[in-house]
This record gives sequence, C-alpha cells and structure tokens, in this order.
Amino acid sequence: MEPEELRAAGIKAVILDLDNTIVPWRGRTPARELFAWLDRFREADMPICIVSNNGSERVWKFADTIRVPAIPNARKPGRKAFRQALALLGTKPSETAVIGDQLFTDVLGGNRLGLFTILVQPIDQREFIGTRLVRQVERRVLAWLRKRGWLS
Repeated sequence: MEPEELRAAGIKAVILDLDNTIVPWRGRTPARELFAWLDRFREADMPICIVSNNGSERVWKFADTIRVPAIPNARKPGRKAFRQALALLGTKPSETAVIGDQLFTDVLGGNRLGLFTILVQPIDQREFIGTRLVRQVERRVLAWLRKRGWLS
C-alpha cells in the first residue's frame, strides 16, 4: 500500500503491526525497503505508529530504529492500544488504517473501532507456536469469506 492509495480512501495515518508485517518474526533489523517505504509516508505527511503484542524492549528498540512511535504489549484485538495510537496520531478511526498479518488480532482489533483494515501476507513462515495454531482457523475463515465473495 502506498500513501497515495490510502489518501484516496480518506486515510490520514497508519497503524502497523510489527512481527511478520514489517519484519520477520523476532527480526531485529529493518530491511532497506522498509526505510524507503516509510520515507514515502513521511513525504506524504502521513504519520505511522506501531501497535504490537510484543514486549516493550523489543518494540521500542525497533521503533526507535525506524523513527516511529510504538505501543507494545497491545493485547490485540483489544481496543485500548488502538485508541492510544489514534491519540498519538491525532486521527479519527475513519481516517486511520491498520496494516497487519493476522485476522484475529490486527484486522479484528481495527474493525472493532471502525478503522480501515488491510490484511497482508506474513513475511516469514516462522512464528510463535500459538500464532501457527490460530493460522489454521484463520485460513478456514478466509476461505469461507472468499467463497461468499466478501473477500478477494
């Protein structure tokens, strides 16, 4: 997703998941492409905030490296961290997109507040064992949604 596409949809800011959305699971080093992508958002004056269920130290270190604010220990799909991100970004739910790789955390959490949600493919196959189990249910739900024409 590029800033121009989001702007056309009325989006003014973005909430990003961390693991398997912008970096592989447990990854510590951002790819060069991520910096270029973030620069395009900065040039478009579209702020970004990371919201992650990961622990504080890892999330803040990564966020400092890419120079964006972050909310760790988010407990997604709970709404509290998303509300905190909206306050940091200074936007309303209808003006904010959530980009993440998990249906039951990122997308569900964003939808609970009326945010514009974007589900992306995970960067890596490696992930937390609990996430791997949830992915099995997620695949079934996504297939069901596609079958009914609610998802492309």
